[in-house]
This record gives sequence, structure tokens and C-alpha cells, in this order.
Amino acid sequence: MNIYQHFRESEWTFVDQVLEWQQDVKLRYRERLTDFLDPRQQEILQSVIGQDDEVNLSFLGGSPYSERKRAIVAPSYIQTSEGDFKLSLCSIRYPSKFVSLEHRDVLGALMNVGLKREKFGDIVVGDGYVQVIIAKEIEDFVIANVKTIGKASVSLERRPISEHEKQEEVWDEQTTTISSLRLDAVLAQLYKLSRSKVLPIIEKGLVKVNFKTIDQQSFLLEAGDQLSVRGFGRSKLIKVEGRTKKDKYRLRFGRLS
Repeated sequence: MNIYQHFRESEWTFVDQVLEWQQDVKLRYRERLTDFLDPRQQEILQSVIGQDDEVNLSFLGGSPYSERKRAIVAPSYIQTSEGDFKLSLCSIRYPSKFVSLEHRDVLGALMNVGLKREKFGDIVVGDGYVQVIIAKEIEDFVIANVKTIGKASVSLERRPISEHEKQEEVWDEQTTTISSLRLDAVLAQLYKLSRSKVLPIIEKGLVKVNFKTIDQQSFLLEAGDQLSVRGFGRSKLIKVEGRTKKDKYRLRFGRLS
């Protein structure tokens, strides 16, 4: 069976990476710790090697509700512990009475110090506080170099992982019918927008599918895809439940509350 047939072509490079990890663990009898993976990458990793009896696969992101997680791929006889994932929680102190920070402000500042997104886990922006999970190997560097976010002066403080404030996400599930699974058609239906308004949103790179920017309106969606539209929130295609008598798709989807 060709394993690639189960994934989009754009995901084949990551599938190759997963197969390399699997082979390395089985031949060298050593564990591999990944960077932070988004939920789709976690799903691919689980799908490709999750049923391999010779491999122990585990994930951790700092909270039971974490979205981005590191994975450990290890020989089956090795048992992993929380410390093996090398996670660090940092609280960001800033003058919350005078400025407000958004998720994209924080992420932008973290990326500006020259590190890739995969070194950072979930960013939690609450009422007057910000937390970020980072890979422990870059902890000292990040604390020393992130001094401003937007126009605000900030400082990062190490905190115990147990203080991570990530909460469970609540999805409002609904059903609808739709004539096409094209990205533009689905966005228009899910977000109650006209096609003419959806097109520039896609072309400006404001839409992500499975955490990757998609700028093609004809991109075909599948069950399980997660969508993010800047300014309009997040949704996911839970299941395509079949066709109606008028040959439309019956779609179950969720909107993040």
C-alpha cells in the first residue's frame, strides 16, 4: 500500500520526516524528541507509526488541553516522563493597565529573535496575563532577548508547568448543506459571508487550513480540516455525512466558542 495516498501532496515532506524518525528509532534504539507539532502533524505522526508495536509514541504540550505538543518517538521498552519533553513555561510581564497584547503580537516578537515557530508551543493571552510554552533548550536565549512586544516593554519569567492556564476549547457543532468543498464556498457558508468578500480574504493570506496559509480559492477541503480566518475565528470540518437529493454535501462542522 502506498502510504502517501492517505495524505495531501503538501504533507508528503512531513510524512517522510516521520518515516525517518521511525527508522532511526528502530535501527539505533534511541528516542527522538520532536519540536512542537500542530494538531495535524500530530495526527499524521499517529497515523503513520502509531500502530507500530516496536515504537512507543507519546505527546505533551504542558496542559491536557494543549494544541501544540512535542512528541517522543522511542523504542517500545522505554517509558517517558514529563521531564523528557523538555518544556518550559514563561509568564510575560507587561504594563497591562496601559497596553493590551494579542496572540499575533506575542508570536511576532518571539519569531523576531530568529527562532522558528516549531520551538514554541501554545501562547495563552488572558485578562492581563500572557503565557507561552517554549522548548527548554531555547529558554535562556528567549528570556534574554525578548524585551519588547509591540510598543510594550516586557520581561519573561520562568514558571512551573503546573501553572499553565490553557483551558479546554469548546466547539459549537452545527450541520449545513453545501454545493462544493472548495475553500471559498465553505468559508462563505460557515462564516455567513458573500463569495465577493471571501475572495480577498483568501488572496491576502488571511486563511489557514490545518495551520498552513492557503491562498487558493479552489483548494478542496476534507473532513477533519481545521480552518482559521483572521478576524473571523476558527472552525473545523468534522464530517461529510453524505449527499442530499439535490446532490449537495451534508456537512457537520464546528465553530470555536
